[in-house]
Amino acid sequence: MIRPTSGRLRAAALCAATALVFGFTGASANADPPAAPTEQDLAGYIAAGRTAGPVADSGSASGSACNSGSGAGSGNGSGDCYGGSGSSSGLSGGYASDTVGHGPAQTAFLPAFAHGLFNADVAPPGANDWNCKPTAEHPRPVLLIHGTWMNAYNGFAFMGQPIKDAGFCTFTFNYGRANLVQGGGLGSVLPGTMGTGYIQDSAKQLAVFVDRVLDATGAAEVDIIAHSQGGSMSNWYTKFEGGADKVAKLITYGATHHGTTLDGIGALGRAINNFGIDILGFIEIFVGHSGIQQTVGSDFVNQLNASGDTVPGVDYTVVGTRYDEVTTPFDLTFLKPGPDAPVRNITLQDGCEQDLSDHLTMMYSPRALSIALQALDPVQFPALQCTFNPWLIGGGGKL
Repeated sequence: MIRPTSGRLRAAALCAATALVFGFTGASANADPPAAPTEQDLAGYIAAGRTAGPVADSGSASGSACNSGSGAGSGNGSGDCYGGSGSSSGLSGGYASDTVGHGPAQTAFLPAFAHGLFNADVAPPGANDWNCKPTAEHPRPVLLIHGTWMNAYNGFAFMGQPIKDAGFCTFTFNYGRANLVQGGGLGSVLPGTMGTGYIQDSAKQLAVFVDRVLDATGAAEVDIIAHSQGGSMSNWYTKFEGGADKVAKLITYGATHHGTTLDGIGALGRAINNFGIDILGFIEIFVGHSGIQQTVGSDFVNQLNASGDTVPGVDYTVVGTRYDEVTTPFDLTFLKPGPDAPVRNITLQDGCEQDLSDHLTMMYSPRALSIALQALDPVQFPALQCTFNPWLIGGGGKL
């Protein structure tokens, strides 16, 4: 069941692109009315932005856009600056933090999100037993990596305990804690909203955490289960922060590996930026650095995939849902295998049409959990579950 709003959003995006493009290029009032652009035209605008050179710095703040700390910054979000949006605002980075205590187990997304919003630092059940030692059967600890505007708890309040009960040492942390001044966007004023800083900085935070887990457990490698930005951030870690030799399996859900059009809104913004109007720089003030970095055609997305989707030595399981309203089109999440890098791309509904999980509730889907367990240990967990899991709510429709 495809929601009808998606087509209307794409149509509205195309119409708005028409008005903006011809308005900004000064079409004559007496000229013949321009033909409406097709989706292929819009794709062309976006592609142009993927290869265009940097825009000249037009800001007034001293220093770079990434580290001036002066609010709305200078620069264009390319090169050494992490923005990738056509603009950049505030400081680089933010910070990571450990969890303290544990929150309750949850089967539905909405109550989990609410609890995590106001209990920002608790861990999901089952995670962060620093005395846990991997076994011969399960020799690698499992890291649970949350997504944008989420945190360690509400990202894995459903999956955390079952994975621990299956015999795995599980660990998680909060990354990308950037406040409003640091470019975390308006959402960062809420205590449980994380993953808003520059993704490259978050990948460095992940690198530190992985080393801590390896030191504590004595393991040589980790496996990673990651949601949304957590997937693309972990992917960046394997490619640019030394993670390729430390990650055996990368399992992602709705990950923005190739960015997102956000039902055409992100694509429209990228098209407008390509005509020299920095609309994404303005939007970045609201959604934060990482939100803009995940739009199609950003510097971050381009660099992430410039040398291929994968790195040798990592085994990938990539899960997407047809009802994803954040990573769109949903198959942008899928990866192409490379040398010594097997990829299993899975559409959640294949073989289970009653699972209607969207971008967020897929982390509360029994089928999604069974996919993770199968990827971690296909011998012990060969079968996949199939249950009803509704859009937006999750939890089988029960809060």
